Amino acid sequence: MSKLTHIDEKGAAHMVDISAKQDTVREANAEGFISMKPDVLDAIRANSMKKGDVLSTARIAGIMAAKKTSDIIPLCHPLALSKVTVDFIFQNAGITVHSMARLTGKTGVEMEALTAASVALLTIYDMSKAMQKDMVISDIRLLSKSGGKSGDWTA
Repeated sequence: MSKLTHIDEKGAAHMVDISAKQDTVREANAEGFISMKPDVLDAIRANSMKKGDVLSTARIAGIMAAKKTSDIIPLCHPLALSKVTVDFIFQNAGITVHSMARLTGKTGVEMEALTAASVALLTIYDMSKAMQKDMVISDIRLLSKSGGKSGDWTA
């Protein structure tokens, strides 16, 4: 079995020391989906939800969440992100959220991209639940990552 990176020799969880790593440009892309009824989708598209502009609020929430990932995911390093984007693609049965996180640094930004997508989806749910409580959030996944010693990866 390979050595676990977040467990020390005594079996205790710890933050990985990244001080010897080289700074590289690192980027990660993630996505997720929220399914909903056509009338809810139409209300979001028309910006007619009672709580306000769903997509603008979800975008800001996703960006803020990416910046706070180390506060909610144990052992994640706090990162000085250089860019975070959150975009929306309307589908027939819901909305796909796509997020991207980028920095120049010593560790990857996969968790930040995944957190951005997740919180954007949760925000869409929160702002739309008055119209439909049984929306389903699904398929949150990493699409790609680049940079660092392990190089590029694409789903």
